[in-house]
Amino acid sequence: MTENTSNLKDVYSRVTNKIIADLEKGELTWRKPWSSEHLASNVVRPLRFNDEPYSGINVLMLWACAVENGYASPYWMTFRQAQEMKAHVRKGEKASQVVYADKMIITEKNSSGEEESRNVPFLKSYSVFNASQIEGLPEDFYKVPEVKILNSEKRIEMLEEFFRNTKADIFTGFKAAYSQATDRIEMPPFESFIDASNYYATLSHEVAHWTKHPTRLNRDFNRKKWGDEGYAKEELVAELAACFLAADLGFEPVTRDEHAAYIQSWLKVLKNDSRYVFQAASHAQKAVEYVTNLQTREYSQFQLKRGI
Repeated sequence: MTENTSNLKDVYSRVTNKIIADLEKGELTWRKPWSSEHLASNVVRPLRFNDEPYSGINVLMLWACAVENGYASPYWMTFRQAQEMKAHVRKGEKASQVVYADKMIITEKNSSGEEESRNVPFLKSYSVFNASQIEGLPEDFYKVPEVKILNSEKRIEMLEEFFRNTKADIFTGFKAAYSQATDRIEMPPFESFIDASNYYATLSHEVAHWTKHPTRLNRDFNRKKWGDEGYAKEELVAELAACFLAADLGFEPVTRDEHAAYIQSWLKVLKNDSRYVFQAASHAQKAVEYVTNLQTREYSQFQLKRGI
């Protein structure tokens, strides 16, 4: 085993074991920010020093670090990036880890003795600090995101337009479900939800499932029947995608009744495969990017004006 291979397995295991430990306590790592007194109602994606949001597994990792350490700022940066802004990390502060995926080309001889090149994916980690751990940054890095208030008594036109722009076939029925056979999303009446957040959180989850269709992202975990491992994997993808969308669009991803049952199936999947949560986060990121890319130019400009 090479040093890179060893480090890679360590990253997978460390992150997965943290999530497993939370699940065993009945907690969902990716939902903790919304219940934290430091972050409640101010949850956004973690941001790099240049305002670029983190994606995939890094969102979960940094959300968890922010909750555990009480960091209110969404900004994260390396030691050197802080120095370049004439700021400094306070003495004794501990860094948090983020990862990035890349590929390298290796050349090997095949069974015929001929040389062949192939791409080999690898994962590297590096250290970042939250702005709350750094002194001397411009004031904007310390501002807490504005609280976004949703009127729970009526539909939110901004969100309505977002989901309309996906062109997903959404109809009013008796349950929340996506059918791949008919390629339709069924949603209970808006009025049957306790508030707007519940409705849009549920709709986000079903729209995430909608992206798996063969004509879209063609996401298939070899699911054979309801409740099997493939089913659990797809549910985790939709769960994470709904949380990512909630952070982007400004509402709380309300806990669904099924989560107690899902936790057991997710624990089984993660204990069998320490890499899966990374894959699930990647699939969730792609789902969010897919529906976001379906937005009209006018809507995207409207989002930017609102700071979304």
